[in-house]
Amino acid sequence: MSHSQERALSRRAVLGGAAAGVAGAWLASAGPAAAAASASLSSPIDRIAARLDDRLVALRRDLHSHPEGPGQERRTADVVARSLRAAGLDVTTGVGGHGVVAVLNGVRPGRTVAYRADMDAVPPGDQVGGATTPTHVCGHDIHTTVGVGVALVLARLRERLAGRVMFVFQPAEESLTGARAMLADGVFDIARPAEIHALHCFPFPVGEFRVTSGFGMPGQDRGTITLTGPDAPARAERLAADLAGLGTVTRPATPAALEQLVTDLQTPRTPLSRFVFFQARPSGAQVQVVYRCWPEPRYTEIRAEVRRRALAAGAESVDFPPEPFPAMLSPVREGRALERHLRRTIGRDRVSALHAAVPFSGEDYSLFLNEVPGTYTLLGIRSPGQRIETSYPHFGTFKPDERAIGHGVRAMAGWLAARV
Repeated sequence: MSHSQERALSRRAVLGGAAAGVAGAWLASAGPAAAAASASLSSPIDRIAARLDDRLVALRRDLHSHPEGPGQERRTADVVARSLRAAGLDVTTGVGGHGVVAVLNGVRPGRTVAYRADMDAVPPGDQVGGATTPTHVCGHDIHTTVGVGVALVLARLRERLAGRVMFVFQPAEESLTGARAMLADGVFDIARPAEIHALHCFPFPVGEFRVTSGFGMPGQDRGTITLTGPDAPARAERLAADLAGLGTVTRPATPAALEQLVTDLQTPRTPLSRFVFFQARPSGAQVQVVYRCWPEPRYTEIRAEVRRRALAAGAESVDFPPEPFPAMLSPVREGRALERHLRRTIGRDRVSALHAAVPFSGEDYSLFLNEVPGTYTLLGIRSPGQRIETSYPHFGTFKPDERAIGHGVRAMAGWLAARV
């Protein structure tokens, strides 16, 4: 989950076209069969996952002790590849940098479904009160461990499995470059999935899940405004203050504000349902702007307003990239299908839907969702009685409850088994 403010930019294609229609048609016609398949595997999945729990916690601790920043995930990729080869998966390494792709073939015909896990640690500049080196304070070590765990569970159930499951272990999520690199390197040429799924840690109670149907993470836009004249620096200061007023939300500054953010994300029709998170910084005769907004079509109106105010202040130029970095918008149909599945298999009290997007974070998983439909779900990692800073991504105090690994493995193994 990237919190960085300056990244390479592009725009997503519109979600929901032919691929989503095909997936939705399959769901409507084969839903009962998928439910039956999931039910038949739920007990074996639980038994196998229980035997793997200690091994997976040890794996997470190993990855946590050897954090590697975006584009540097050589050791992490090697650990993942060796684990999956030993389990009998077909493994390809070096995809889009240090990306690892592993394919598990079931014994019966079926669909191809992908699961993505990001591997990199958070760079020092993106940590809140963190260290001076990359550190796993965004939970990617847990994401990777859950991905490996799901692969190991399903590999041991290969004789009952239909179709194919494709595991995509992505580098460089924090720099928002890894997904694009993997796509450019032909990740979906290895196996073309009908859909793709992912988990991300968040400060909900450990073992709970929040499904993002129609929400996700905002994209990001940035621009440079240039002024001229001897008083340009002073005018840039005034313009930056004026533009900052476009923002409707500010980054939480206290634990209480973090708690309110998490509450608002789970509540319909709060200020987070429609927002602008805007930063404007003067630098000599220039103003650098970086902002996120929701819903995504608002970028057009906000760019127009920035230009209007800048030109009114006498700006010589206002430069934006061709398109903003795309928002990660989770398709509604697949998200609701996952919510129903999890409510049925792990309990209604542990599953609910998110009602807003997180204003301060982005995800290049959006680029995978542009290619195929899928889901993105938040996994609760907060230990009972612990302060929110111990489970909110990018905080130096980040200390997730490791029991979340087993919950994630069981939930996602059952879901993927149903979807193939």
